[in-house]
Amino acid sequence: MKQTEHYDQIGVAMTCRGYAEYERMFDLDEEALRRGIVLDVAAGASSFAAEAGRRGIDVVCVDPRYAQSPEQIGAEGLAEIGTSSEKLARLAHRFDWSYYGDIERHKAGRIQSLGLFLQDYAEPSSRSRYRAEHLPELSFPDDTFSMVLCSHFLFLYREQFDDAFHRAALGELLRVCRPGGEVRVYPLQSLRWEPYPELPELLAYLESLGSTCTRKLSGLPFIPGSTEMLSIRKK
Repeated sequence: MKQTEHYDQIGVAMTCRGYAEYERMFDLDEEALRRGIVLDVAAGASSFAAEAGRRGIDVVCVDPRYAQSPEQIGAEGLAEIGTSSEKLARLAHRFDWSYYGDIERHKAGRIQSLGLFLQDYAEPSSRSRYRAEHLPELSFPDDTFSMVLCSHFLFLYREQFDDAFHRAALGELLRVCRPGGEVRVYPLQSLRWEPYPELPELLAYLESLGSTCTRKLSGLPFIPGSTEMLSIRKK
């Protein structure tokens, strides 16, 4: 029997994505981002917060890796970019390259994002926006953020994090989101490119907490089948 193709990953990879990618993934506009403080969860070495800060947008990031030094994160980031590029090269025929163009441009974008992140992370005046925390428990008070974003973590690592974790994690993101605010999660596929099977039950639970859940189109359908994001609006 032929082995099914999928993206092999042990542990959670460090993500390095830029502001423009976030705009496409989450269908963002600056007006919405300026309505309050934005939380980027499992942000890794992405430069979204650094680039948003230059636009006057207030973003706070959480990731357990922020307990590390810039040098440690930089070394891990470069190693991950090299490893992920090799994996993508073997599976290039399965991905949608309409946004990135090709593997080399994809890799160059990752390196650029990592560099912008490290500049910001190493700057004392910016370091406070990076908090060494992780799901399913965050230290922020209830109703803190106008928008909460989670890219390439929830649902993607379904084989490593069970349904109870996803329920607790999404409930926590909803807790720290302010009434009228929104939680957006992308993608809804696992690393095996399979949809999350318990999504209907999970959405029913989130709606029982006081939210409206909607599946919306994403503008960055790179991973096979990843055409949608999840929008959770807090009542």
